[in-house]
Amino acid sequence: MRAKFGTAGNPENFALEGFKKSKDMPLWLMGKGLEAYEYQCGKGVNVGEATAREIGRQAALAGITLSLHAPYFVNPANPDPDSQEKTAGYVLAACQVARWMGAGRVVIHTGALQKRTREAALTTAKESFRMLRRRCDDAGYGDILLCPETMGKINQLGDLEEVLALSNVCEGLLPCVDFGHLYARSLGLLEGQEETARMLDRMEEVLGLDRARVFHSHFSMIEFTPKGGESRHLTFDQTDFGPDYRPLCRELARRGWGPTIICESAGTQDVDALVMKEEYLSHCQDSAGN
Repeated sequence: MRAKFGTAGNPENFALEGFKKSKDMPLWLMGKGLEAYEYQCGKGVNVGEATAREIGRQAALAGITLSLHAPYFVNPANPDPDSQEKTAGYVLAACQVARWMGAGRVVIHTGALQKRTREAALTTAKESFRMLRRRCDDAGYGDILLCPETMGKINQLGDLEEVLALSNVCEGLLPCVDFGHLYARSLGLLEGQEETARMLDRMEEVLGLDRARVFHSHFSMIEFTPKGGESRHLTFDQTDFGPDYRPLCRELARRGWGPTIICESAGTQDVDALVMKEEYLSHCQDSAGN
């Protein structure tokens, strides 16, 4: 089992090489040596059926695994019934596009605390994800995994324990573990070999090995502020902040895990994803040699 590496959206090099349309991304990624593409609906689900189906067709030809990011503004932690219904509508629309594309995973933000306790927000979010899973199943999207994401700002729901708890409320959920977000919300504490191994151990403990080893992931270096956490995404060339990608690559190779790693660097997703893949494969070879 091998990890798959790819990009969130379309990197700067895609446009610099003369490409404009997302339907061209799968073959372009294949040419770069990458295997995954996360289509971004962060600002709204605005892609049409014909476009979505063509992206899916090209991905199938190129052997690219697709996922999709639901709108950023969903808030499963908000108890207001109108907000809950809007969140469900956005997630269902994202699943419709995922179905057209053949994407198997939809990433969902976990929401803001809104001056509530973390416990109260988590309780609401658990019920929300149960509802979302049921609504998606009833709409015929039972085979599409919903992936609650770890978040980077301190006032958001979504540390590792919270996301693991959300992922276990029912079947059909799988965590999206964003290691840059966890680094930023911990103000730089969650990085390095020991912490990375501890996080993966905890995932296995809560989820079981079969689910943990195929988790969904985002990765980028992220600048943070002491009061708020996440400030902005960086590139691997900007080294004032972390996290370092190498401990994760080493640990995944050592364990023989095969998650999907989506790089969210600021414009250099393709370059940095390939750096991660090469690091990971070098340790896979070391493990095989031992």
